[in-house]
Amino acid sequence: MPFISKIQRQSDYRSFPPNHPIVIDNGGSYFRIGSNNCGSCCRWAGESEPRVIFRNIIQRPRHKITGETITVVGDHDPALLKYFDCTRSGPRSAFDSNVVYQFEIMEYILDFGFDRLGADESQINHPVLITECLCNPVQSRSKMAELLFETYGVPSVAFGIDAAFIYKYNQQLGICSGDGLAICSGFNTSHVIPFLNGEPVYEACCRTNVGGYHITDYLKQLLSLKYPHHMSHLTWEKAEDLKMEHCYIAKDYASEVHLFQKGDKEAEEKTRCWQLPWTPAPVEEAPSEEEVARKAALKEKQGQRLREMAEAKRFNRINDLENEIRDLEILLQRLRNASEHDIPSILAKTVHTSQQEVESALSKATQSLRKAKGEPVESAEKSDPSSVDRYNLISIPDEMLTPEQIKQKRKQVFIKSTSDARQQKKQKQLEEEMERERQKKQEEERRLENPELYLEELRAKHQDLSEKVEQRKRFKTNGGQNNGNENGSGGVGRGERLNSSQRERMRLLTTAAFDRGKGEDTFGAKDEDWQLYKLMSRDNDDDDDDKPDPDEAELTRLSSRLQEIDPTFFKPEPGSSSAEAPRFRPLTKEDFQIILGVERFRCPEILFNPNLIGIDQAGMDEMVGVSLRRLPSKGRDVEDRMTESILLMGGSCLFPGMRERLEGGIRMIRPSGTPIKIARSSDPILDAWRGASAYASAMQFPQQTFTKMDYDEKGEDWLRSYRPRYTI
Repeated sequence: MPFISKIQRQSDYRSFPPNHPIVIDNGGSYFRIGSNNCGSCCRWAGESEPRVIFRNIIQRPRHKITGETITVVGDHDPALLKYFDCTRSGPRSAFDSNVVYQFEIMEYILDFGFDRLGADESQINHPVLITECLCNPVQSRSKMAELLFETYGVPSVAFGIDAAFIYKYNQQLGICSGDGLAICSGFNTSHVIPFLNGEPVYEACCRTNVGGYHITDYLKQLLSLKYPHHMSHLTWEKAEDLKMEHCYIAKDYASEVHLFQKGDKEAEEKTRCWQLPWTPAPVEEAPSEEEVARKAALKEKQGQRLREMAEAKRFNRINDLENEIRDLEILLQRLRNASEHDIPSILAKTVHTSQQEVESALSKATQSLRKAKGEPVESAEKSDPSSVDRYNLISIPDEMLTPEQIKQKRKQVFIKSTSDARQQKKQKQLEEEMERERQKKQEEERRLENPELYLEELRAKHQDLSEKVEQRKRFKTNGGQNNGNENGSGGVGRGERLNSSQRERMRLLTTAAFDRGKGEDTFGAKDEDWQLYKLMSRDNDDDDDDKPDPDEAELTRLSSRLQEIDPTFFKPEPGSSSAEAPRFRPLTKEDFQIILGVERFRCPEILFNPNLIGIDQAGMDEMVGVSLRRLPSKGRDVEDRMTESILLMGGSCLFPGMRERLEGGIRMIRPSGTPIKIARSSDPILDAWRGASAYASAMQFPQQTFTKMDYDEKGEDWLRSYRPRYTI
């Protein structure tokens, strides 16, 4: 199976003696593998750190071109992943909380670890010591033993708790005593393990399903909600780096929150800023005089070209119209000089059907020609010589007309009245436009004479109209009276929202329904019943709610005028289209900054208050009290010896303020005067592997292993009673 990694393969595996075990720290976050500290018999002797360390995850992306699936284990080379599609294959772990349950993934992890260690043989001919979690289920332990024995052919296997190895290793260094508490805050879980005479007391242990993974994930969620437009930068790996670099544990969470709420100088000093990559927008320089002159000349040249094109188009139009008029005049002259029976044959060669149609076309062409030349155009009624013939039946009495001519007369009356109404409407619109232009000209003259007085009068008029329109709207809403329908919440009844015509219509309908609500429905039997519809129709004619309000139109005009001449005026009407669109400012350096304030201590706080992320479990300080109460040997002296030697271990104990916060929480649950001493392990990250390496180098280690022969004879059930002793 091909692997992609930046970890180079070791080359001295063959010089590794077969009787020395391989030590594996199988953590939820990192996988560490190497040899034990065995003395001076080989090149690996004296090493205090594992040879290979990588993240305990795998990823299986596909190649973007060939579609080949590869296995990426642990830390990979980002330069190689540009050829692979990782969007459909996220990182996967073999752990559920801190228990291994995906042994297919675990096999990839072990393959990669042994490969980078330098093992190129089909079997691993070395004893293996592998760490596991506290109170690991027997099924998980048996599956791990089966994987090591059946797949890799190891001669023997030993299991041990990582926290116990850390405690015993630091006991050798004199940091803790034989009786004490081990507080291990790992990647997925946090444990409190009591130790009596150097051995863990399993029945008094306590666990919470909160660890470093939850802190990182909580920080990522908070920053994603705070900066949703920068989510592409807020990856899980970057959130992990921000957590390790900036987060701390507050000594008093409530007072720390209050400090940031006040926002004083101390809170600003505790705030951190992460600057994202940002490129300032290019500054537009003012064009030079030569550039302005060049653009003006180019614009004038383009305008001259457009004017020439428009003039040529107008000349061609005039020429075409003159030719059309000449042809129509010749055709009309022929029609006038021709006899009655020759007219149809002449018209058959044209698109016209009658002499009147030719005259109408000639009139329209003449009008178009005068318009093209810029001459005044007469109305269609005056210029059309066939208008008299078109309405020739209007002045003739009906008694002198045939039924067919009467129909034509009615049609002519309708057409003429419609045409007259249209002409009157056009004339009225023209007069109104001229009046508006005149008023606009007068207003401009007044403004130029005294701008301050004009602006003051305009503002006063705008204020009066605004109050008037608002008062009319309130009157329409409330109806000007309460009608006894006012409720206790200050609202109005339906009757108050109706105007006078609508209330009268409702009264008529209510009266009719009340009069005929009993007995047989005989509405419509009498002629006076139908008068109700006439009354309702008359009321509807008086309803002017849908008519445009001239005051609102004038108010809109004044608002537009004030916005033109007064830059300080801005009063957008709700729902009006004249409101200005939002202006987007250019992005600055501050827009690409991630501010870490209260998030710095809010995220690690879940170790002491897991309910912040919805986990109803005890915090680390409360777990100490639970473990002390579960001790089989009670007594004040035993508990005092425990609290006198408290060892912090795990990656999450590296937060600043962890020791002070934990000491304060334990003092609150212990009697006054209880001695409390909290120390941190020499290396909370690597002490588990170092303690396991020291355990594997002890003389009694071969007796603590579970051999292949025991596995073949006793089976997996023997692992239920397997409990190694941690004496080093």
